[in-house]
Amino acid sequence: MSLLPRPEIRRVTTCQHGGIDYAELETLGIAPQDILDFSTNLNPFGPPPGVMESLSEVDVSHYPDSEAYYLRCSLAENLGVKACNLLVGSGSTELIRLVALAYFVPGDKVLIIEPTFGEYQVACQITGASLIKQQLSAQNGFWLDLTQTVELVRSSYPKGIFVCNPNNPTGRYLSRADFEKILDAGKDSMVILDEAYVSFVDNAWSSLDMIEGSNLLILRSMTKDYAMAGLRLGYGVAQEEIITNLRRICPPWNVNALAQKAGLIAIGKEGYLKQCQIELREARNYLVAKLSELGLAPLPSEANFFLVEVGDAPRFRRELLKRMILVRDCSSFGLHHYIRIAPRTLPECQKLITAIKEIRGR
Repeated sequence: MSLLPRPEIRRVTTCQHGGIDYAELETLGIAPQDILDFSTNLNPFGPPPGVMESLSEVDVSHYPDSEAYYLRCSLAENLGVKACNLLVGSGSTELIRLVALAYFVPGDKVLIIEPTFGEYQVACQITGASLIKQQLSAQNGFWLDLTQTVELVRSSYPKGIFVCNPNNPTGRYLSRADFEKILDAGKDSMVILDEAYVSFVDNAWSSLDMIEGSNLLILRSMTKDYAMAGLRLGYGVAQEEIITNLRRICPPWNVNALAQKAGLIAIGKEGYLKQCQIELREARNYLVAKLSELGLAPLPSEANFFLVEVGDAPRFRRELLKRMILVRDCSSFGLHHYIRIAPRTLPECQKLITAIKEIRGR
């Protein structure tokens, strides 16, 4: 008789993500380097100058700093918080699982607002937490019904609340005032504010001053901001007690030496990130205009990605893939008629529009 895992583990579902499926490309006879990937919400302009060169200086024969001390100190100075308020992770996904493992037990209620990042549900399933779901509606552009959210929090007393802001895949961005209402209603809950894409929002508000005296954990992603997804690098910001609890269960050496070095270099390149934001905005505006001309107007979004209703999303994705272009089929979010597009450079966006015109016979 085979040995069975915990019942919670047997119920864990697989979370689909954007990005290249290398086995799929192998089957299709397509080389990964030939793909234009619009399916991942990353900075398309590559890492900042100096990052790649710095990696050759890393001595990989030694263990990395298990505390990521220098990176945390640099982040703390950059953000205006204390190093003790920071935990660096192997991508923000690791931190999502750490907070679930640290704070949720079987039977705990956790609120998730869908459609959203699927790893929240996976983390809850691993711990056996019970999910409470608020469903956003396409009829109002996937905008959050804040009154319903607050009522759910006050009536169900969840142990945890996940808020993705801007939300993935909808791109909707809550105001500070709206988030404060959720935080106030959930003052006895662990509130996880996932700001993985906040660097790409125009006129974003700062949440960092909210951590003191609250059960708030803010998550950020450096791999998306600085195009370093292959290195996996994110961080969490919270009051010291929460960070201490997460550190207790964090694996040693969880952030490799290459990622730590790249992070240190990238932090000093804010000018590069701002320039990328300007060019990305130009490419985004181009796509919105051209797609609208084709009768495929994107849904409103404040992020560096947006949803497009295309009918049969899996088929639309397959047709683009035949043309070496990858977009995100949003069926795994329950949005079978939508794709998600994250703009790339302007010339690459022009290739995407050309391919879509071919598909639609224009």
